[in-house]
Amino acid sequence: MGPVDPRLVRLPGMRGYLAAVTGSALVTALLVVAQADALARLLAAAVGAEPADTTSTGTGGGALSGTGAALSGTGAAPTWTGRLDRGALIVAGTVLALRAGQHALASALATRTAAAVKAGLRGRLLAAAAARGPAWLTGQRAGELSTVVGRGVDGLDGYLTGYLPQLVLAVTVPLAVLARLTTADLTSALVVGVTLPLIPVFAILVGWHTQARTQRQWRLLSRLGGHFLDMLSGMTTLRAFGRTGAQVEVVRAMAQRYRSATMATLRVAFLSALVLELVATVSVALVAVPIGLRLLAGSLTLPVALLVLLLAPEAYAPLRAAGARFHDSQEGMAALDEAFAVLDAPSPARVTARLPDPASAELVFDAVSARGLRAVSFRVAPGERVALVGPSGGGKSTILSLVLAYLRPDSGRILVGGVDLSIVDMEAWRARLAWVPQRPYLFAGSVAANIALAGPGDVEAAARAAQAHEFIDALPDGYETVLGERGYGLSSGQRQRIALARAYLRTGAPFLLLDEPTARLDPRSEAAVVASSLSLLHGRTALLVAHRPALVEVADRILRVDAGRVTESVPA
Repeated sequence: MGPVDPRLVRLPGMRGYLAAVTGSALVTALLVVAQADALARLLAAAVGAEPADTTSTGTGGGALSGTGAALSGTGAAPTWTGRLDRGALIVAGTVLALRAGQHALASALATRTAAAVKAGLRGRLLAAAAARGPAWLTGQRAGELSTVVGRGVDGLDGYLTGYLPQLVLAVTVPLAVLARLTTADLTSALVVGVTLPLIPVFAILVGWHTQARTQRQWRLLSRLGGHFLDMLSGMTTLRAFGRTGAQVEVVRAMAQRYRSATMATLRVAFLSALVLELVATVSVALVAVPIGLRLLAGSLTLPVALLVLLLAPEAYAPLRAAGARFHDSQEGMAALDEAFAVLDAPSPARVTARLPDPASAELVFDAVSARGLRAVSFRVAPGERVALVGPSGGGKSTILSLVLAYLRPDSGRILVGGVDLSIVDMEAWRARLAWVPQRPYLFAGSVAANIALAGPGDVEAAARAAQAHEFIDALPDGYETVLGERGYGLSSGQRQRIALARAYLRTGAPFLLLDEPTARLDPRSEAAVVASSLSLLHGRTALLVAHRPALVEVADRILRVDAGRVTESVPA
């Protein structure tokens, strides 16, 4: 990876920000030179040196004017001949004010851009995860993904607001200083030109070592976050088996490894800062000492000497600062690698075909293989109810995931009205489906909001149709009762009826998918869910994953799914 990650340029707003940072750095470089010029004139006039052209070295003892006798130690006491150069004072004050204002504006721009880029990156990550669907998310560790989207993206602050602007300054300011020194004192310009590359060389050598350590630190943090979230999610199971203490020790050990990696990274950062400061200090000394000797020998005018002494540290300062900021940016850049691994994964096929009307379209599986299914072929006619039965793990839920386009076939095709499902608009297709999963997910929010997730409509009427109104009305705040995460506060049967209410709310969905809606329910809840499910089937094409006779009996056909194969059974 180079100094500027080219992948960042693809993010919204980055091109404009890079242009603004470059323009700001050019302005800063000009102001640095102007400030040094003005201060050199001001100080030279104040100590009584003759006004001299700082674009030429000049000779002659008049450069020190009235101070010459004092330096030689002979002659009468010197007479103060200093004066206030008002023009230089005004220029110096104006430049200082401009630099302060420019720095404030640049900082504000960097902060705003960083916030916008982070928000855009998080939005793209969430959109990419949503586009890949639940099947892809199942293969990811939620904690690690959350760490990337949260802490990882926040780590870009150090890169966007610190390292990147300083990196551009490390190019513009030294070049401007060198150009000015060349016109003022070629000897000093040569010394600066030779010593300047030492700082980036040392910074690159240290940076290689730091990058590896930072990536290891980030991996440990991601693993710690993922494991901690998994542990919290499974706390009930851990308590039931008496394993909470063991897991606490595991988390403690992981945290200790992360702490050790962080301290090792910080040691490298502090040592590299020391190296860069030492190189910069020695480099400035290599310029300053000859300047002093030449000034005493009378071969250099005081204004030129002051100009060189003021500009030399400015040439090295941006490089030192960029080296120091490099360490602050590395955690964000390590997280960026993982973020772009998600964004750069193969995208779903482009939409190239118009979606047929599912109400009158035949659904066809044509030799479909995917996740355990082997060359499965069957048809579902419009308005037909097809039950999928068979042992657990046979592939029934996989078939529904394929219909939902959450999972892509490894081979074969799924056709809707003769059109390949992979090239139609997935959002439009899913909008025509009503789905009741095995384990419906309820969000932290009101009961009404959880039902209305399915779309606009009469929430209460949908709840009544799903036989959910009675228990909802008995809740403390009725439909406005706020549920905990994953529907905490409701039983399994109640959560299932909320899912059925969502399906009822999708009145414009002619295709119904039921994935064992009565699994793990007590007899009373099962009876309520079956009754509402039968009503929901009226007038719709349906695929039913079912074991209960009440649901299987309403099917027009029964497909047995076993060991990845599909065979047709005759209803009893």
